[in-house]
Amino acid sequence: MIIDPRMLRDRLAAPEVLLAPQWLMLADGPVAGHAVLVRDGRFAAVGTRADLAHAYPACAPLDLPDMLVMPGFVDTHHHLTQSLGKALAFGEPSEIFRRIWVPLEASLDERSLYVSAKLAALEALRGGFTTVCDAGTRAHGGLEAIARATGDAGIRCVLGLTCNDLGSAVPRAQLLAEAERFLARWPADGLVHPSLAISIAEAASDAQLAEISALAAARGAVFQIHVNEHLASVERSLVARGQRPLEHLDAVGALGPHALVAHATLMAPHEYNLLRESGAAVAYNPVASAWKGNAVANAPLLAALGIRFGLGTDGTRSDGFRLMDAAETAQRLTAGIANGDSSCGGGWLWLDRATRGGADAAGLGACTGAIAAGRAADFLLVDLDVPEMKPSWDLTWELVRFGARDQIVAVHVAGRLRLWRGAPVDWDHRALLAEVDAIAREAVARAPIQKIHPGSREHRAAMRARGWEKPV
Repeated sequence: MIIDPRMLRDRLAAPEVLLAPQWLMLADGPVAGHAVLVRDGRFAAVGTRADLAHAYPACAPLDLPDMLVMPGFVDTHHHLTQSLGKALAFGEPSEIFRRIWVPLEASLDERSLYVSAKLAALEALRGGFTTVCDAGTRAHGGLEAIARATGDAGIRCVLGLTCNDLGSAVPRAQLLAEAERFLARWPADGLVHPSLAISIAEAASDAQLAEISALAAARGAVFQIHVNEHLASVERSLVARGQRPLEHLDAVGALGPHALVAHATLMAPHEYNLLRESGAAVAYNPVASAWKGNAVANAPLLAALGIRFGLGTDGTRSDGFRLMDAAETAQRLTAGIANGDSSCGGGWLWLDRATRGGADAAGLGACTGAIAAGRAADFLLVDLDVPEMKPSWDLTWELVRFGARDQIVAVHVAGRLRLWRGAPVDWDHRALLAEVDAIAREAVARAPIQKIHPGSREHRAAMRARGWEKPV
């Protein structure tokens, strides 16, 4: 059955539509013969096609052969104001935030913050993400611009307010007051979900760590922090306090079910117990580990211990399918091959943590991440009529290992069609890209960025000079 693209787009853009795809991705996996009613920005009903057609006779089913309707991906760890830098960090040693991201973010004005965040949001939508969790910017006064950018792009955003007090000229009492106002600033039913963040434990006093975490918990918000990511940070914590970063957080009472700790790659055995006992969640960032990390988080162990976790990009590459593939691949290479674990999550684990588990880790488990009645209608329409998916034997595994961004036909957030075949439906992304080129060059020129690794051309010339590579 061939579907007219214009008709399909018009039907998908309607405020109410009964979707009847070949496959519907539910919490326990894909099911055939089912349908879902989207109404007023939410999933109003989910059930068999026959039952829903009977229950809603005035709403003609939209048959979608060879297509999958699945929850949108959730990026549990992003840095929206770093998108203008991207490849500047390639090849660099760890802790690039000190030499690249802090200088770059400090150079951004309100307009460049908006452009950076909107570019990152567009990339995320194109990669199938309907929610991004921003871990807080080091730019001054940039959150309004970020919120406006993500709202204009049409993506759901857990937006972190950075509350570091050490090295800050702002009194701690004022930082706490600002945090209170920030949490009360956003409507509960909007696309922005406020969060409080501290960059790393050593960037805040013990009192600030405890109070910011407690404030987030009291207001039902997520407390975000980077933990045990690099050897240098772990060793600095041991030297300064005699505790590892995660131990430090536990000692001051900053862990809890509201805490979302990013990375957790360098974990001593007892620290897993701290995570499990506190109920804290982890953002597992496999691409970040590959590109600039010191280790890979043991995500299957987290799952086996009942520790909540989602998948995050850390602003590296906003492609949900490639993120799932990286999540599994990292485990195969670091643990699975060595211990004979050929499953490494069985495929389903990565799809689950890229959607439902990610929403739970980001504090949005009741809002998004699954196709279920009452949840926000954040979903993807995926084309399965491609060579990579034929023949199909296990759709979940196939999505993890074969799924590709170009299969995404449509992206919906809060029931609205936001992206159609890779392009936004209600704003000019070409104008944004043209502005990005100009603004990025100005921002980078202003920033005192220190690169250690040369660019690829210079690196090749150096290798050639050493006789490692011969000219063609």
